[in-house]
Amino acid sequence: MDPVALVRRYYDALDDHDYEALESVLAPEFVQRRPDRTFEDRASFVRFMREERPNPDTRHELCSVVANDEAAVAARGRVLEAAGPGDADELFEFADFFELEEGRIVRLETYSR
Repeated sequence: MDPVALVRRYYDALDDHDYEALESVLAPEFVQRRPDRTFEDRASFVRFMREERPNPDTRHELCSVVANDEAAVAARGRVLEAAGPGDADELFEFADFFELEEGRIVRLETYSR
């Protein structure tokens, strides 16, 4: 899978609550650093998304996804909360910086405002 498609699959898995797909795009040693917390491995990240996510009724709207090479991808977008049919409220904007190895995401730095 090309790097941009891999990153798009990551967001699709989050939005669709497809945790098997999420596990498949993340390396076992996956680490995510974000303003409110750090996840030190894939299992803790997937468990949080499955069981502890504060608001699971969200979707990612991507403004841009750019690959520098086979090992680095940046994405910018918004997280939206579904407010009703056809409606969505913006919760925050984000910028994600992915590091890839052997076709999987190994590191993710997330910034939001």
